[in-house]
Amino acid sequence: MKITDFRLQHFEVGEKPPLQLAAPGLDDRFWMTAKVPGDVHSTLIERRIIEHPYFGHNDIKCRWIEQKEWWYRAQFDYEVHEGQGERHELIFEGLDTFATIFVNGLEIGTAENMHRIYAFDVTKVVRPGKNAIAVRFDPLHLHHQDKEQFQWSSYTKERPWLRKAAMNFGWDWGPRMVTVGIWGGVRLERRRAAKLGSVFVQTLSAGKEEAALKVAVDTVAYHKQAQLTAEIKLFTREGEVVASAGLSVKGGREASAELAVKQPQLWWSHDLGEPYLYELEVELFADGEQVDSYRKPCGIRTIELQLEDEAGNPAFAFLLNGVKLFAKGSNWIPADSFIGAVKDKRYTDLIELAVDSNMNMLRIWAGGIYEKDIFYEECDRLGVLVWQDFAFANALFPDFNRNFMENVKQEAIDNVKRLRNHPSLALWCGNNEIDWLYDMKSAGGDITCPFYGESIYHELLPEVLEQYDSSRPYWPSSPYGGNDANDPDVGDRHNWQVWHGSVYPRKFGEAPLLDYSIEGVTFKNYKKDFTLFSSEFGMHASANRYTLERFIPEGEFYWGSVEMAHRNKDTNHQKGILLMEGYTGIPQNIEEYMNFSMLTQAEGLKYGIEHYRRNKHRTSGSLVWQHNDSWPGTSWSLIDYELLPKASFYYAKKFYHPLLLSLDYEPGQPLRVWAVNDRLEAYEGEVLFQCYALDGSLLYEQSFDVSLPPNTAVQIGELTEAEVLSGAAPEQVIVKLSAPQWDAPDNYYYLRDHLELSLPESTLAATFNEKEQSVTVAASGAAARLVKIAVLQGNVRFSDNYFDLLPGESVTVTLQQADGQPLRSKTLEVSALNAGKAELHFN
Repeated sequence: MKITDFRLQHFEVGEKPPLQLAAPGLDDRFWMTAKVPGDVHSTLIERRIIEHPYFGHNDIKCRWIEQKEWWYRAQFDYEVHEGQGERHELIFEGLDTFATIFVNGLEIGTAENMHRIYAFDVTKVVRPGKNAIAVRFDPLHLHHQDKEQFQWSSYTKERPWLRKAAMNFGWDWGPRMVTVGIWGGVRLERRRAAKLGSVFVQTLSAGKEEAALKVAVDTVAYHKQAQLTAEIKLFTREGEVVASAGLSVKGGREASAELAVKQPQLWWSHDLGEPYLYELEVELFADGEQVDSYRKPCGIRTIELQLEDEAGNPAFAFLLNGVKLFAKGSNWIPADSFIGAVKDKRYTDLIELAVDSNMNMLRIWAGGIYEKDIFYEECDRLGVLVWQDFAFANALFPDFNRNFMENVKQEAIDNVKRLRNHPSLALWCGNNEIDWLYDMKSAGGDITCPFYGESIYHELLPEVLEQYDSSRPYWPSSPYGGNDANDPDVGDRHNWQVWHGSVYPRKFGEAPLLDYSIEGVTFKNYKKDFTLFSSEFGMHASANRYTLERFIPEGEFYWGSVEMAHRNKDTNHQKGILLMEGYTGIPQNIEEYMNFSMLTQAEGLKYGIEHYRRNKHRTSGSLVWQHNDSWPGTSWSLIDYELLPKASFYYAKKFYHPLLLSLDYEPGQPLRVWAVNDRLEAYEGEVLFQCYALDGSLLYEQSFDVSLPPNTAVQIGELTEAEVLSGAAPEQVIVKLSAPQWDAPDNYYYLRDHLELSLPESTLAATFNEKEQSVTVAASGAAARLVKIAVLQGNVRFSDNYFDLLPGESVTVTLQQADGQPLRSKTLEVSALNAGKAELHFN
């Protein structure tokens, strides 16, 4: 039984006696109604009690919410069958954060961890007919104000003792928004005799002819004399039973059976095959009577983390069903600052966009949450692997405190057991950047205390995983490995030389250095990085105009305004200026800022990721920081808060495509042409190199006959700059790579940075087809740089955007409003950096 209808009210701390507010007969009709799952902020926004915190500086105006005591109350009708030995359990899937729970005026327990599931036996307190639940949430300061403060906790010193999403206290991409409330579902479960504690299915082997699965079942028995048995069945998508087994089980003990599946359909990431899902059913019987059941999708697949290649060299590569893959993806942060109120559709949209941009992996970053079930269900369905951080980010944590460690242990157990059956889950990781930053801050003199928290990542979490999920790899931290946790030669790496100006190389014990200069932060530094796996890297770009204008007060939407600065939570705004100064030049107005920052981010990520992919014999993955936004700000995201992709997203559709044509080139150097194949089949065909003047005239053409083996990167040719230019100036040409016989996207290159180009004026023509929901764009006069199609509307998907067009070329782009709303086609605009707005025709 789900319980969703609650009422909400706040009080000063201690203003009212708890038993008075928890009393089942309390008259709460003057309290406000509240959605559950949800949170206090979202309720106050919906009831128009506070202005939306994302608009202007309103986030600062709602800090008072943190200081209050908040009460939720619900009433429900319930039927109790006396004398039938029933057990009744009240389950909260998410309480944020310090809560005391009452049922019918009786205190049944407390909660102190946002990341845990809490279950309470309420058999003795529920009654036939009307029942009442009350939940009191304390302000956080009551639970940390008397605790030790550590020398290091990024963004705020209060959070190490609080098991709550770190990003709630503010991060360098989002505001402080300290939420409170019932952020997960609430349900009342009725059981007789026994229940399933958990079901764990793991793939022992997966071959073409047969796969072996192990299904472990643990149960809770309410009566020791009950004879418990379990029936296990594996169904195909069509409902056919392909394997089954019976088990005799004992309450409190785990029992397991192996299933043999003939000619199995394996689960693959979407780029390598079909993410096929079976259905696993487990039915529990007590003395022959069915008392509980489990039925959920499951996938047959193996996952390994290769730390040494066939030649014995260090590696960091994922092997899916024995196939070494190049992980292409991004880092996921919570989909909104108001985590409890995020709708499932937002998760589906964001993960579908990941697939649309050819990503095969998402990393759930440690400063958020262990995501909701819908996230993993969608990754299972769509074939996206998940790198899962445990929720420890950028701070010291009190591992010397027994109560804290027991809380953390239960948090880990809850989430490991909840998530371990998802085939998409590829890796558990202990923390974000803590091992690396502890050493740097110690070397720099910022930290002189012991490494508080170290035993969590290197002892407690491995022990929990050994007991509850040894089926997939564990990695202690990200980055981790080598002589400096950010060593390119061992483990994974975060490249923050680009954007943050970190000076590499560095070794353990050396004080960190920063270089805030054009050369220090430029994305050209990516080519110096021969990492084994790049799990974090990126640079800022503006959100789209619609997203910014919607949340900025009238008259404040201009380059350099205080309100625009408030959108950027990074520590030094000069970094973005330096990056643009080196590549596009410094913007002079808001339009140039949006365009220049997007172009710099897109071209920079293309530059780095194409380099990583050309080196796939050594580098096995790139996860961009970051995938999404939790509020409408300026950040590293590829997709802004209104689910409008930035230019970098559309570039990613090409630089993450399984077949990539790329050019390895620096001014004055040879032009090396490469082909990368991430698929499992070989390709034969012609790759065409063409160099055009910006007016569209062909200056040079060369074709290469290519034999491209599976899962490899090959240099297919080398040309000199002089022969390619054919007497033209390098700032006046554009290079096109294409493979007419393959589905590889065309790839365009300018031979000089944008600020050096001599771009003539281009003219655009655009026609919108209402029936087809498409727009056809053509360029004339000169190549059009960064053609942008914009609609003043959120959650619009384009088949392509932010692309270049040679004169005489045309492209038809389809548009889709992902929320199903009519497209505001009258607000459609088409422009380019070197072209004014196109005259738009409708037909």
